Amino acid sequence: MSDIREKPRLELVRRIAASPAAVFAAWTEPEKLARWFGPNGAEVVSAEIDARAGGRFHVVFRTPDGESHDVSGTYREFIAASRLVFTWQWITMPERRSLVTVLIEPEGTGTSLTLRHEQFFDEAARDRHVFGWTGALDKLEAFLA
Repeated sequence: MSDIREKPRLELVRRIAASPAAVFAAWTEPEKLARWFGPNGAEVVSAEIDARAGGRFHVVFRTPDGESHDVSGTYREFIAASRLVFTWQWITMPERRSLVTVLIEPEGTGTSLTLRHEQFFDEAARDRHVFGWTGALDKLEAFLA
């Protein structure tokens, strides 16, 4: 019998005062993603998105300390205004591939967004991503307000 341990994961839920279509566009149109992606204080340097199942994304952002961060992945599911599932890997650690699911659901006059990020290498990696995603979702809410 093998020792299979569940890898760390995170889940964040936000209510956003925008339509599901607007939220989906913010995730899938490079010029919109560039306005909010990354932790607080980060600035997107480049964003490339091939918006389809099987397509890839590639984003580079710079944090206030001047450090560049380069992340990319492949869309496994791409359902307009509803669901995105994509792989996630940093250029500096390609062996640490994880999986992100973004669920977008109508809620009243706005949208409920659930972000799940799974298959982290360890708890420290998960905790760094909680910080990053929390800041990014704060910026997404402000961008769509």
